[in-house]
Amino acid sequence: MTTEPGHGRYGETVFRPEQAGEDDRIDLGALTYDDMTMDRLRALGAGPGWNCLDVGAGTGTVARRLIEEAGVASVLAVDRDTRFLGAHSLPGLDVLEADVSAPGFDPGRRFQLVHARFVLMHLRSWRSLITALGGLLAEGGVLVLSDAIDLTTRTAPPSPYTRVMQAMWQGLRDTIGTDISWVTHYPQHLRAAGLGSVGAEVRVPPLLPGSPISRFWAGTWDRARESIVATGLVDDTTVDEAIRYLGSPDCAALSPGMITAWGRRPAPG
Repeated sequence: MTTEPGHGRYGETVFRPEQAGEDDRIDLGALTYDDMTMDRLRALGAGPGWNCLDVGAGTGTVARRLIEEAGVASVLAVDRDTRFLGAHSLPGLDVLEADVSAPGFDPGRRFQLVHARFVLMHLRSWRSLITALGGLLAEGGVLVLSDAIDLTTRTAPPSPYTRVMQAMWQGLRDTIGTDISWVTHYPQHLRAAGLGSVGAEVRVPPLLPGSPISRFWAGTWDRARESIVATGLVDDTTVDEAIRYLGSPDCAALSPGMITAWGRRPAPG
């Protein structure tokens, strides 16, 4: 089992957008986390007059809700593959197909809000990207970053669920470099990027049979099955058992949650 991060990419090595049902898997994550995200963005002031950048916008649920519910002036939704964004046009919503981790990425304007959810954890350049995204803020603008945080599987009693979850993190690290080991230090990284008024919170959705998050993990494990089994930590039978457990009334476990951290670009003087 390798200990070095892999050199594949999200959306290419695993979770390919052309794979049938990938938009549905993404939307299950949105059903789980969008309310939490919107609560935080509104609390930070997102509203009328704001111009926003949504990085790794996926199917565009957050971008659309910023316009329709928060009433922001505009959202630029960016993703390396925008096939799921083009199907949902909306006044004020612009779509850009681009790789934000590419050197010199700059959409040519500055924003009151820059938001990215479940993006940086999949990128080996996460540290420099925090600084780069902070540089896209207008004065007084806020950078809001969310990623996965797993609070229990390394310490919980062994079970098919915990073993497959551990194997998933290892398999994704081996194939595409996914790394959540640093996310608890988000506030310090935001401060190091020159941002102020830094804060962070953790939200953990209940892992209930038939819930969006349970279905999300089942779909995620199935799509990442090859990399999960390749770790040697579990086999196909264990993955199937863990998926059945998610839909069982006997399910009693804690899902990985979402850490959200934010910081503002200081105004001069």
